[in-house]
Amino acid sequence: MDLMHSQLASIQRHLAFVAVEPIDWKTYVQAFSWVVCLFESYLLLRQYPLYSKPAPPAALAAHFTDEVFTKSQAYGRDKAKFSLFAGLYKQTIDSLLLHYGVYPWAWAVGGRAIGKFGYGPEYEIVQSIAFVFVLFFVSSLPTIPLSVYSTFVLEEKHGFNKITPGLFVADLLKGWAIGSVIAPPFIAAFLYVFKWAGDRFVPWLMAFLLAFQLIMVVIYPTLIQPLFNKLSPLAEGELRTRIEALASKLRFPLTHLYEIDGSKRSSHSNAYFYGLPWSKHIVIFDTLIKESRPDEVEAVLAHELGHWYYLHPTKLLLVSQVHLFAILALFPAFLHAPQVLRAFDFPADVSAQPPTIVAFLLFQMIISPLEAIVGIGMNAVSRRFEFQADRFACELQHMLKAEEMADMGDRLGRALVTLHVKNLSTVWVDWLYSAYHHSHPTLTERLRALEGFRSASASAAKKEL
Repeated sequence: MDLMHSQLASIQRHLAFVAVEPIDWKTYVQAFSWVVCLFESYLLLRQYPLYSKPAPPAALAAHFTDEVFTKSQAYGRDKAKFSLFAGLYKQTIDSLLLHYGVYPWAWAVGGRAIGKFGYGPEYEIVQSIAFVFVLFFVSSLPTIPLSVYSTFVLEEKHGFNKITPGLFVADLLKGWAIGSVIAPPFIAAFLYVFKWAGDRFVPWLMAFLLAFQLIMVVIYPTLIQPLFNKLSPLAEGELRTRIEALASKLRFPLTHLYEIDGSKRSSHSNAYFYGLPWSKHIVIFDTLIKESRPDEVEAVLAHELGHWYYLHPTKLLLVSQVHLFAILALFPAFLHAPQVLRAFDFPADVSAQPPTIVAFLLFQMIISPLEAIVGIGMNAVSRRFEFQADRFACELQHMLKAEEMADMGDRLGRALVTLHVKNLSTVWVDWLYSAYHHSHPTLTERLRALEGFRSASASAAKKEL
């Protein structure tokens, strides 16, 4: 522990200039956030011409009718146009919030609000909670029209939206209510770690955030998700029998098998698992059950169990912890830096002793361009895991010595095609756009890889004979 703290102290010595140099951090954030936004716009413009392709890739030609492909291209074009506008719109809002000093204003409003209840500026944690709520509503209200358009115009036009206006408003209010319940104790505990641990907060804060993530793994599906969707035990039948048998053979700790009413809000489909290491729950969208055959859904779940088998969620959690450590290792230099707050128009009395929540928020804004680069790396890791999970499904036949699974790769391929067809997913994808935005390989890449996995599996089987 002492070695880690000495290394962290060394980092802070190299960043000591942050506390004394009058750097124009606001202009830096404005400039680099616009660079990221314009780069994302450039990626959309690279991708957009592909929506004018008259036919799907040769490898997919047999799977897409002209009508479905035309609909897919139209959906892609409309989503690209919306994404281009939404990205520029959100960036403009963020820039205006910075330019007009909304962040120091929100801190002052939070202080006046708690003052009405007898709390003064010495109650930093209470004011920080008020500050977060003020800032959240000021920044989120302008984006509600984007959600309305996306749901009731874009998704409605292409036949995916199932949400009524009443349900949309109810979901919005529920989300705010849940945030109002969870955010205050989280912020209070988050800030208390800083007060308690002092400059040695890094390991303690990491432990707190990890504990919070694990708690949310339990709380979200059991208490929060039921407020939005109904989870029902999967009905008895071929699909349930297949999944339970597969889970049993792999010794997957299946506790519950649910069907979720995803069709209540959208026609899109999916399947996933969640839970702690000793107790897992599988959730399948009703749209997936309706649109795919039981053996194809089983193949999709075989892929998901591949993630479990290779410990992909755990590995991603470890990667995220390394990422978090790198962020927190840099933060102390900004925590005690009045010059940073002054650059963002905070008054001298607030900047003299920077509130932790304000310093952390500004620090996140400063390092956000680096986060875009980190995202590309995380996507690369995620895509590698997707290929590995696909290979797992193809190799189940040999792993479990089960001949009935010899066609699992074929079934998974058919299921992926079905999902893409039903979801009108884009099949022509620019490589740079994909590298930046996609955590999954394209359909063409996955089908090509599946073919290779099946060939390798067949060759291995012949050698065994």
